[in-house]
Amino acid sequence: MKAAVIVFPGSNRDRDMLMALERAAGKPALAVWHGETDFEPVDLIVVPGGFSYGDYLRAGAMAVHSPIMREVAKRAGAGVPVLGVCNGFQILTEAGLLPGALLRNACLKFVCRDIHMKVETAQSLFTAGYESGQVVRVPVAHHDGNYFADDETLDRLEGEGRVAFRYCTQEGDFDEAANPNGSIRHIAGIYNETKTVLGLMPHPENATDPQLGGTDGAALFDGLVAALH
Repeated sequence: MKAAVIVFPGSNRDRDMLMALERAAGKPALAVWHGETDFEPVDLIVVPGGFSYGDYLRAGAMAVHSPIMREVAKRAGAGVPVLGVCNGFQILTEAGLLPGALLRNACLKFVCRDIHMKVETAQSLFTAGYESGQVVRVPVAHHDGNYFADDETLDRLEGEGRVAFRYCTQEGDFDEAANPNGSIRHIAGIYNETKTVLGLMPHPENATDPQLGGTDGAALFDGLVAALH
C-alpha cells in the first residue's frame, strides 16, 4: 500500500501518521505539502490532525482552500480512499466530502485523554481489521470535536450504515460520561456514501506502538494494508 499524508501549516500529527503508516505497510508514506497541486498516484490519502492555519476563522475552514485540496477532492471522487483524523475530519466536512460539522466541545474545553469507542461495522476498508461491536481504546486531543448534523442527515447515516465509530464506555455502553465532546448520538466517526472516505476525531495513529501505551489503533492501518496491497 502506498499512502500520502497531506501536511498543512499547523499540522501536528502528520509525523505520527507517517510513522503509523510505515509501521503497518513496511515502507515510508509520502508527505505532501498543502501548497502542491498534484502528487504521484497513491492507494490512500490521509488528512492528519493538528490545527491547520491555527484554527483561525473556524477549524478546517482555511485548509479546505489550500491548492492540494482540489486534487484530494478529485481523487476522492474517483474512488481513492481518504482518511481524515481530528483536524482532518474537520477539513473533510468543510470540503463537503463528509456531511455535518464539528462544533466546540460541549464542555468548552480542550480534551486530551484516552477514550473508548465502539466499531459499528467491520464492513469497510477502514475497519476490516476489527470486529463489528468491538470496543477499542485510543486517545483524543481536540477542542472542536462535537459532531453535529440535522436529524435527516443523522437518520440517513444510521440507515445506510455510515456511522463508523461511537464513543462508549469500556464495556461498550453509551452514556454521556463516556462522550468526551458531546457529539450527537455519540458519533466519533462517519463514512461517505461509498465508505471510501472516513472521518473520525480520535487518533488511531497514536495507538499503534506498545511503548506509547496501546495498540488498538493498529488494526485500522493493518486492515488498510491488507485491503489495498
